Amino acid sequence: MRRLTFIAGATLVALGLLIPSAQAARKLRVVATIPDLKSLVEAVGGDLVEVDSLTRGTQNFHEAEVRPSMMLKLRRADALVENGADLDAWADVAVLGANNSNIVRGAAGRIEISRGIPLLEVPSVRVDRSMGDVHPLGNPHFSLDPGLAPIITQNIVDGLARISADDRQAFERNRQAFLARLDREMERWMKLMAPARGAKVVAYHPDVIYFLTRFGLVQVATLEDRPGIPPSPQHLVQIIRLMKADGVKVILVEPWNDFKLAQRVADETGAKALVFATAVGAVKGADNYIAAIDHNVNTLAEALK
Repeated sequence: MRRLTFIAGATLVALGLLIPSAQAARKLRVVATIPDLKSLVEAVGGDLVEVDSLTRGTQNFHEAEVRPSMMLKLRRADALVENGADLDAWADVAVLGANNSNIVRGAAGRIEISRGIPLLEVPSVRVDRSMGDVHPLGNPHFSLDPGLAPIITQNIVDGLARISADDRQAFERNRQAFLARLDREMERWMKLMAPARGAKVVAYHPDVIYFLTRFGLVQVATLEDRPGIPPSPQHLVQIIRLMKADGVKVILVEPWNDFKLAQRVADETGAKALVFATAVGAVKGADNYIAAIDHNVNTLAEALK
């Protein structure tokens, strides 16, 4: 009987030792609003995080519909990483439905990565709906500029460290390793794009300006009459005239926009219509942040030769 008691006691002691260890080893559950942030959180968090995205790279993030599946993901989350700058304002509705105090606005687990980002295209006048989908805080598509990755990833490190302070050094090591790799790629990308500096392009929607600015390209117009508003026939006539006059060779099209329309304009002007990876997962092979930027650089460099 004493032997059985000893064995039972030893088992309980062992379990007592194992349970805290298992808890300590649990990965942080992080949810990102968009795939770019998922990829960057994975780079910073490494094997300390488990990351999911509320959207896919082929979606228009402005029009993401809040679904019960989003709320289920958020209900278990330790942290929510959001773009901010009004790109993913719908996340507030999803968080409300998730009933998770970890990620409400102002909580330690609510991580906004637009902090410290120098936003472009900040309106100088009062914004109203007649202007289309103009963002009052400025253009929110800054993750397309790899040169801003140091700020974005620092915001991720700071946010993750708020909920797991003991892992800050690990997060920072991962960040530095990622940025070192990105720097090597950036050197190659800048060389590839150098011959195209100053080239004029047309975008379907004004979400590529950060990428174009980084690599010295000029957006002369958008196919949309106003952001988010389909182009009128009169507007397309003006765009075609402009493209012919300026020798524009490329139209950049998001995966969710009307590629056939862009192709008709390209055929009319002798330009090329290209699908632009506006996010991780937007096109085949763009399965992480660096791969998505690489796709865009290679595609544009080839088209602008």
